[in-house]
Amino acid sequence: MFVQRTMRQAIQAHSAISRPSVYTSKVLSSRFYSSVVAPLDASKLEIHPSKNQKKLQENKDLVFGKTFTDNMLVVEWEAGKGWGTPQIKEYGKLQLDPSAVVFHYAFECFEGMKAYKDKDGQTRLFRPDMNMKRFNRSANRIALPSFEQDELVKCIGEFLKVDDRWIPKGRGYSLYLRPTMIGTQESLGVGASNKAMIFVIASPVGPYFPSGFAAVNLLATSDKVRAWPGGTGDAKVGGNYAPCIKPQLDANKEGFQQNLWLFGPDHQVTEVGTMNCFVYWKNEKGETELVTPELDGSILPGVTRDSILSLARQWGEFKVSERKFTMKDLVQADKEGRIIEMFGAGTACIVCPIKRIHYDGHDINVPLDPTDKTSQAGKLTKRFNDAIMDIQYGDVQGPKGWSVVV
Repeated sequence: MFVQRTMRQAIQAHSAISRPSVYTSKVLSSRFYSSVVAPLDASKLEIHPSKNQKKLQENKDLVFGKTFTDNMLVVEWEAGKGWGTPQIKEYGKLQLDPSAVVFHYAFECFEGMKAYKDKDGQTRLFRPDMNMKRFNRSANRIALPSFEQDELVKCIGEFLKVDDRWIPKGRGYSLYLRPTMIGTQESLGVGASNKAMIFVIASPVGPYFPSGFAAVNLLATSDKVRAWPGGTGDAKVGGNYAPCIKPQLDANKEGFQQNLWLFGPDHQVTEVGTMNCFVYWKNEKGETELVTPELDGSILPGVTRDSILSLARQWGEFKVSERKFTMKDLVQADKEGRIIEMFGAGTACIVCPIKRIHYDGHDINVPLDPTDKTSQAGKLTKRFNDAIMDIQYGDVQGPKGWSVVV
């Protein structure tokens, strides 16, 4: 069903929901804006599903990011015209000019989110509004166009209906969604792209830890940095990820699963691999505290990060802090036996327990569960994991907007 909106309504929606990009800002200032620029409009969605259905894999055979659904969602943008017609069509290769700016200047940003099947067979998204807000912020950071967040969520909802059979059932299983925006202008000139594309692909995935938690060993890394003040650390852009692979491979060769990224001469703790970092300890004042690095522009504002902080504050059982802390602080806490637990957090895993950090030639051994010597995760780590999963799968009613039924 197509619902026609007046251009005046479309312009008002565009202005209220999204922040204009470089090109959109120029058009906004034009008296001809109302006749040439189109917002992203889900009511214009066209559905042309694939006629060739792929064979589904069994849950036990799912590998993260290796299998993709029958279809994908695509919508293109052009400066002076705005967003075109959203389409759901057969999953396939993109046709881009070799000079497209995405290949040469990293005009690319993306999101990671999941769709879940609850016990009643309903499809749910977890906090999609946060993903869309961050997607828009990331696009704005690299001069790609903004979009109407609610409209893209509606389009994604229709995409999920078309590829519903691909959403695996069972706790721990989900359909991973990868909304992506790229600059597609055919030019080798360095400047804002006058063309762009959003596409959304999906991959059925299983539990991050199929056999239960597996705590990781970290190599504290200070000779390479993931992000820096004034950079793009708080945006989910592709250019943040490739430079981190070589340090991770080097860490792997030494027997560590991930890097603990440090910054500055005082070795501030920032992130764990591609995850936000949390420490649960007794601080120097003797308070039981959950602490994570503050959002200073170099830390990615993770959806799981925010969810953990929100739940912890709701429980009100210990101090919750967003602030800077250093390896010196961790070393001292380790010497005094004040570290209780430590974990990474992100969409793929929810939480990832940490059991050892190698720093400056020495090891910090992080406690797991002192009541169970075989456990690979601390009690609070497991509690956050279970609480968030309960909401994701609709078993528990979470805060408003956290679990959205499609």
